[in-house]
Amino acid sequence: MANSSTASVDMEDVQTVDLMSELLRRMKCASKPDKRLIFIGPPGSGKGTQSPVIKDEFCLCHLSTGDMLRAAVAVKSPLGVKAKEAMDKGELVSDDLVVGIMDEAMNRPKCQKGFILDGFPRTVTQAEKLDEMLNRRGAQIDKVLNFAIDDSVLEERITGRWIHPSSGRSYHTKFAPPKVPGVDDVTGEPLIQRKDDNADVLRSRLDAFHKQTQPKGNLVNIPAEKAPEEVMKVVKKVVST
Repeated sequence: MANSSTASVDMEDVQTVDLMSELLRRMKCASKPDKRLIFIGPPGSGKGTQSPVIKDEFCLCHLSTGDMLRAAVAVKSPLGVKAKEAMDKGELVSDDLVVGIMDEAMNRPKCQKGFILDGFPRTVTQAEKLDEMLNRRGAQIDKVLNFAIDDSVLEERITGRWIHPSSGRSYHTKFAPPKVPGVDDVTGEPLIQRKDDNADVLRSRLDAFHKQTQPKGNLVNIPAEKAPEEVMKVVKKVVST
């Protein structure tokens, strides 16, 4: 009884406008078809730009392995405790643990209509373990969207990024340059480049991505070198069909 009473108090504390907005969202989502998607692609390919839009439009939940591991560790779930033990020892979290944490995450109400798996699975072993878990649920992956882009285009995208540290405003030497090179348009303060936004770091991350990633299943290649708006049109069309 204590648990239901706590839940009731929590609901009473929620603003009416928030409750109504969530109720309307769920009513709108009720008629949406179930979708189970995987987005794969190298760093800088635009997965992160497209995922939130597709998530909202198709009423899906966005499952990123990093976010799920942090959440499981924070709530101290049995799997989260095991994951933390591995991370504290500097070990990689096992595929079985990651898939188990995904299984837990898929029970949440916001995942009722399906999910976008971001960057997982990358290997055949991970894909097999994911398939086993989904089979137990009587589900399967509908589509794998591969954000395909040439490494040289990625290098231009990433190495041209500059940011204004205090505001987070971002610029690009080619695609969105500041009015004065190296200077923030609003404050006139200097811009910086993130340590990771350089060619050497990118190449090592791309090498790891290409070695690890072995796409499988209902694979659709997305031309990720196009402008974000054009990529979005293609992604929506692929997901809708």
